[in-house]
Amino acid sequence: MTLLRTLTSVALAFALASCGGDRTETDISGEKVALPTIGSSGGALSSVEAKRLFGAKSFASAQTPAAYGSYSKGCLAGAEQLPETGPTWQAMRLSRNRNWAHPEMVDMVKKLSRKAAQQPGWAGIYVGDMSQSRGGPMLTGHASHQIGLDADIWMLPPKSLNLSRAQRENISSISMRRANGAYVNSSWTPAHHEVVKAAAEDPRTARIFVFPGAKVQMCNDEKGDRSYLRKIRPWYGHHYHFHVRIACPKGARGCVDQAPPPPGDGCADARQW
Repeated sequence: MTLLRTLTSVALAFALASCGGDRTETDISGEKVALPTIGSSGGALSSVEAKRLFGAKSFASAQTPAAYGSYSKGCLAGAEQLPETGPTWQAMRLSRNRNWAHPEMVDMVKKLSRKAAQQPGWAGIYVGDMSQSRGGPMLTGHASHQIGLDADIWMLPPKSLNLSRAQRENISSISMRRANGAYVNSSWTPAHHEVVKAAAEDPRTARIFVFPGAKVQMCNDEKGDRSYLRKIRPWYGHHYHFHVRIACPKGARGCVDQAPPPPGDGCADARQW
């Protein structure tokens, strides 16, 4: 246990140093802030303490953008904030302050929103959780989303993009899943297929997590190039939103990619859920 605590301390110290964890630092707001250090609590930071530390930061560090660690254990330096509202998107649940990401992820979301806006009945996309301003573990919710390379896209097609902050806290997405089996419900449309497909076809995308019914339906409906289906992975939940994960940016040091999906379109496996 002593060795484990020591290794945990070293890992957290590296993460904090990499992602803006010096004793004092200038936020992008220009404000000088004092930060806790490893050892200030008398030992290794617990997972709860790490969540509190990263969750307490409101602004990105004034550093070159960089993702450190893996999707479920890392942090984010020099994050970019997705604007709350754009021509073809709105960031949701603003009180969470989770509309931060690596610039590549922000660019990918904007590009996807423009493609979604071409679909009938879609003004763009509603963007759920991305990452915190320094990445890292969150007090509630996700195990991943720690290095600024993940984003949740709501299944609810936006009819307009003028929601107030209060409305964005209260509105909910809609489920696409039938009660039993790997099936979609009547809310799923060909436009949903095209939006998820557009996300998968971005060359930066490594994986998309979505409920099994969506994967199976897309497998059944796709009549053209099926290569993108390999990236679409069935996973628990993910019927109110789909989860986009991009690969580590080219040349990124300290960023750990997930192993690529198995060969093939994955459709047979999805049908077994």
